[in-house]
Amino acid sequence: MDKYILDTNLFFNMGSGLNMGKDTETVVKNITQLIKKNKTIGSVIFFMPPCIIDEFLSFFENKNQSFINDFLSQITIKSPDYHKININGTIFYDLIEDVRNRNYRGLTISEEEISSAGELMMGKQKTDKRGFQTTIGPVIKKFRERYRQATRLGFLDSVADLDLIMLAKEQDGFLVSSDEGVLKWGRRFGVKETPASIFASKLNN
Repeated sequence: MDKYILDTNLFFNMGSGLNMGKDTETVVKNITQLIKKNKTIGSVIFFMPPCIIDEFLSFFENKNQSFINDFLSQITIKSPDYHKININGTIFYDLIEDVRNRNYRGLTISEEEISSAGELMMGKQKTDKRGFQTTIGPVIKKFRERYRQATRLGFLDSVADLDLIMLAKEQDGFLVSSDEGVLKWGRRFGVKETPASIFASKLNN
């Protein structure tokens, strides 16, 4: 029996390579039909952890739309049982080392951008709020992007991400995601994966 663990980004990241629609509603409807088709002709289960379901629903103002309920009716919602999953200690070593390095890079970036802001304001007379925001705004924007790249890109930045990986490991299922961090750490945990770009073609075949 094939098992697939689905990530939220499949439905909202139109650049994931999924190619199942140009908007979220179309993607959800097409995936629902694909799931129904596979359930009819073979043994296959599609999982999502509760926190991923919550994340999925948070994108919709009206959470009771028929296409949403239709999709959720096809999904097995399950949390991973962390008490029964054995994890190699070296993974935690790598995780802590990665956190440490990212924190250091984030601190370095903070220091650099604060210095840049100070240089911009040096010698300037007292300015109003709008003038200050005009001067410092680009620095803050650059800082946010650099900080995000250093601390979050390619990393597990939520419990939901870890739940996806642990559920895939527990079920010996295929992790389906376009998130670089989820895929990167999924490989370290030794889980199977199906790239978003081939998910539809794999199920159709």
